[in-house]
Amino acid sequence: MSIRKNPTGHTPQISDAAYIDKTALIFGHVIIERGVFVGPYAVIRADEVDDDGQLEPIVIKNNSNIQDAVIIHCKGGSGVEIGEGSSIAHRAIVHGPCTIGNDVFIGFNTIVFNSIVGDSCVIEHSVVIDGLDIPSHSHIPSASNIGMDFDLSSLESVSPEQSRFSASVVDANKFLVKGYKALASEEV
Repeated sequence: MSIRKNPTGHTPQISDAAYIDKTALIFGHVIIERGVFVGPYAVIRADEVDDDGQLEPIVIKNNSNIQDAVIIHCKGGSGVEIGEGSSIAHRAIVHGPCTIGNDVFIGFNTIVFNSIVGDSCVIEHSVVIDGLDIPSHSHIPSASNIGMDFDLSSLESVSPEQSRFSASVVDANKFLVKGYKALASEEV
């Protein structure tokens, strides 16, 4: 893993109870809490300041998972927050300013920019969300394009099956945190 200070002097703060893959890149004002899994080739970069030279952090809260080749970045000093127990699946991009609620699933190749995603949403694969806030418990089908002119009232609620799937992804990644941390201690 490559953990780097950013030009403003911020160094990532990573819980000892998180697992970060050796190929992940984490730069700057990043806070990673307990039980977080960061997969291979993920890039989490908080280094771009606003006009006053300030920047908000990228915060990844307890028991969330950032899977393979995910990119999380912020523009112009804005921040990103990933809530507790959320999954950001392979090759997704979350670009700040952005807030992802608790217990959210974001599918493969999905892009979320300049938006708030409420708690317990399931966003399937290859979705684009740009500049629109998504209400809690919303289900967004694959390949949807959610922009300023999208009618949010057309969204369905997350089904019990979708909620169970989202929870199973979090559980699988909790297992990976424990397993990979145990393997890392054997390598010492």
